[in-house]
Amino acid sequence: MDRTTPIVLVPGLASSARIYAPVIPALWRFGPVMVANHIRDDSIAAIAARVLSEAPPRFALAGHSMGGYVALEMMRQAPERVVKLALINTQARPDTPEATTRRRGLMERAKRGELRAAREEMFPELVHPSRRDDAGIRQLVHEQGDDVGVEGYLRQQIAIIARVDSRPTLATIRCPTLVLTGDQDNTIPNAFSKEMAEGIAGAKLVVLTNCGHLPQPEQPEATTRALAEWLGTPVVSGARTA
Repeated sequence: MDRTTPIVLVPGLASSARIYAPVIPALWRFGPVMVANHIRDDSIAAIAARVLSEAPPRFALAGHSMGGYVALEMMRQAPERVVKLALINTQARPDTPEATTRRRGLMERAKRGELRAAREEMFPELVHPSRRDDAGIRQLVHEQGDDVGVEGYLRQQIAIIARVDSRPTLATIRCPTLVLTGDQDNTIPNAFSKEMAEGIAGAKLVVLTNCGHLPQPEQPEATTRALAEWLGTPVVSGARTA
């Protein structure tokens, strides 16, 4: 009997399928892999609904950064369809006024054709300090920005600004959950990952050393190992979110 589990991966802000390239070959051994397209709608609820409409009936779900916001919304909309959950360098909190102000400034720059320049300036925040001169990861960041495009980026930022506070619903999550973060994530501090892990019963927290906000290209082997262990976690019969 086929015991493989379909896997749905959701990228982050200004990010595309490329972010998961380092880990997909290993994940593929566990089942078919789908990378969600999350650039077509301007609300987290609408993005989640569209991903669910395109996803298999039941699947393991992983979301990175903004993808984690989408994943948490998917858990609210269709908890019975998600057999496992991985939250990667993300948070359950809503946007702060300061973050929203910064996002609106970035949106104005994107409209002026400065998206690439803005992403270049932000690059040091995205990676561990030891990788600030990593040309390969810098190129990846820019290629993903090109994949998403200005209009997609604007829709994503609108969605992120209006996202709800997911902390109250963390306790409803019942499936095997991995919370993964880096020891020096300067974009979403790992304290927020620890907060999520504490709020989800039985969640496993993994903090990768020498890692910033982009664990897939920064620490591909350790990230792959954590995700493979998560996918190998047995699903308790009848366990679900409610």
